Amino acid sequence: MGRGPGTRAGLRGRRGRSGAGEPRRGSPTPERAPLRESAPRRRGRRHHRRRQPRYWARQARRLLRHLGTRCSSRCLAPSRLPMEEMEEELKCPVCGSFYREPIILPCSHNLCQACARNILVQTPESESPQSRRASGSGVSDYDYLDLDKMSLYSEADSGYGSYGGFASAPTTPCQKSPNGVRVFPPAMPPPATHLSPALAPIPRNSCITCPQCHRSLILDDRGLRGFPKNRVLEGVIDRYQQSKAAALKCQLCEKAPKEATVMCEQCDVFYCDPCRLRCHPPRGPLAKHRLVPPAQGRVSRRLSPRKVSTCTDHELENHSMYCVQCKMPVCYQCLEEGKHSSHEVKALGAMWKLHKSQLSQALNGLSDRAKEAKEFLVQLRNMVQQIQESSVEFEACLVAQCDALIDALNRRKAQLLARVNKEHEHKLKVVRDQISHCTVKLRQTTGLMEYCLEVIKENDPSGFLQISDALIRRVHLTEDQWGKGTLTPRMTTDFDLSLDNSPLLQSIHQLDFVQMKASSPVPATPILQLEECCTHNNSATLSWKQPPLSTVPAEGYILELDDGSGGQFREVYVGKETMCTVDGLHFNSTYNARIKAFNKTGVSQYSKTLVLQTSEVDIKKLLAVAWFAFDPGSAHSDIIFSNDNLTVTCSSYDDRVVLGKTGFSKGVHYWELTVDRYDNHPDPAFGVARIDVMKDVMLGKDDKAWAMYVDNNRSWFMHNNSHTNRTEGGITKGATIGVLLDLNRKTLTFFINDEQQGPIAFENVEGLFFPAVSLNRNVQKFNSLTSGHENKQNGSCKVPPVPEKT
Repeated sequence: MGRGPGTRAGLRGRRGRSGAGEPRRGSPTPERAPLRESAPRRRGRRHHRRRQPRYWARQARRLLRHLGTRCSSRCLAPSRLPMEEMEEELKCPVCGSFYREPIILPCSHNLCQACARNILVQTPESESPQSRRASGSGVSDYDYLDLDKMSLYSEADSGYGSYGGFASAPTTPCQKSPNGVRVFPPAMPPPATHLSPALAPIPRNSCITCPQCHRSLILDDRGLRGFPKNRVLEGVIDRYQQSKAAALKCQLCEKAPKEATVMCEQCDVFYCDPCRLRCHPPRGPLAKHRLVPPAQGRVSRRLSPRKVSTCTDHELENHSMYCVQCKMPVCYQCLEEGKHSSHEVKALGAMWKLHKSQLSQALNGLSDRAKEAKEFLVQLRNMVQQIQESSVEFEACLVAQCDALIDALNRRKAQLLARVNKEHEHKLKVVRDQISHCTVKLRQTTGLMEYCLEVIKENDPSGFLQISDALIRRVHLTEDQWGKGTLTPRMTTDFDLSLDNSPLLQSIHQLDFVQMKASSPVPATPILQLEECCTHNNSATLSWKQPPLSTVPAEGYILELDDGSGGQFREVYVGKETMCTVDGLHFNSTYNARIKAFNKTGVSQYSKTLVLQTSEVDIKKLLAVAWFAFDPGSAHSDIIFSNDNLTVTCSSYDDRVVLGKTGFSKGVHYWELTVDRYDNHPDPAFGVARIDVMKDVMLGKDDKAWAMYVDNNRSWFMHNNSHTNRTEGGITKGATIGVLLDLNRKTLTFFINDEQQGPIAFENVEGLFFPAVSLNRNVQKFNSLTSGHENKQNGSCKVPPVPEKT
């Protein structure tokens, strides 16, 4: 269709009369006007366009204020836009560099014009636009390939269109761009040419695939010229690069761009020295180009006027209208040719304002989401810090708990080894004692036999008969002594100890984390049964129960007592029983007791505090009398009890230990014991001991007892098998032995028949002690008399009370 100056002016004149904002439908009516009349109106429109950025700058500042960003009136100048975070938006998906001469594909994605040329592939002849138009199927300028036809040429599983595999175009593999997008290289390398990418010839039947959405389309005769250029993107890139103020790089270096040394004003390209000599030689037409320093070239590029977007079909025409259906700007000649005759067409300026307003409104909603995302990121970063702190704290707690378990296991190991060593020493001692005893008896027996043989050799009948009866009795008695189990070992070689570690191993295997949140409620607070709670001497018995209406079962109970002086509470019992007797308390002391229940979820509240009073003190005499009995539960099995456990005997020739039921930890205590029968001059021992003293040896043989052992002539003090202070004076039948335990002065003294036996036996004794004696079958009875104590208030309890469950 022909056109001339009159046609162009006539259309502009009609548009001016009809108004810039009125839609135009159908083809325009030919109306001619002189060309000179359109110039002032065109200048006015350009002046109007130059004033518009102020309005949009104000809108952008409002948007930034909504985002919480401070922005001055100068920060939105074309060279100072805050665009640090949008660099990826400005880079080509193929080359990974900033867009150069970007074009807009029909899918709305952008490509550098040179990159678009590099990824072109050649299609079969049957898929060309000419063949499709000849068959009547081509109706659009750009033909997207059908999915079924596209699968014939695409790779097996990549999903990208690749037109290789023909004889004229061998198959080439896909590659990845610096941005991670897979692109397709050209089937054949482009021929060497000095022409720009826009002017180089396009192969016939070319196809291009968008590297981002992977949509493929076939180019028509116009080639890449049929795609509109994105001038807005070019302007944003220019402003961004100017705001970076970084050293200018060469635009033609392939791998690592070098610093540019010159810029060609005509080519608008920055060169380094090698690229300038290779791509811009100073000969031929290029010799007339002006080369300037990079800094000057940046200034000249900044001051150069912005290129006006022109119509892709009519390169000499600027866009003047906007087609609503096609969603693209068009020129007036497109309208005259009738391409948009049935479409709604609006003025370009009005649609520009409308779309900017819509974009601003969309940005307001997006800004709210960005603000929420920023706050959410702050919350997540705080969570990271909190998680790190919690992890460190939890790891330290876990390590401490495991170390505590290891320490407890090591301590228990040491205790068990100590018991094994004691058993070892005990067995060796018993065997060695039996060896010594048998050796002496054998020596005596051998001597008697030799003596009897010598007597038999005598020829004096009268003399022989004078001693024969006595010798016969001695021989029979000695024979009887050998026949009463003397030749039987008193100790076996095997250790009667077996370590049961299966429960502990099972607990270790079951050691795991539990949920912190309570899955069930804690048990109810227990109730103390006051009618069953009582005290006796220095022992206290407590009883409790769960409330009648309680529905949550308790797995156990924790009983706590204070120290008798109003101090802190200590656990004295943990278990499932509902009654407990605590021994070894202080006389004349007031204790506070409380109980709580527990299960897997947690512990209950404490019960009401119960006040307990142990045996009182006679203030006038400062002496209280309290009977105590021997303890059958902790005694050796050879000990025989009678007279309500106040009298003890023994059935063995070996020494056996028995303890009293009452323990002492502070104050002054004195008790007496009477010898009821004493035969063959044995060595009974009297004193004090810990609750875990050895029961099958003489008292004082280990480090848990402090004792005096005595025969009919003398006595010794013994502790940890150490004998000291031999003192003349022994015991007979009916003798009384007194023991004075002064825990205020930490001393132990012994008496025989009301006379002190030797010096103070032991000093620096402290802790919880029980009266103790050791005896064998030659000492028939001990009668326990009384235990008096002078309880001073300045005494102290060094060892916690030992609980006894009843």
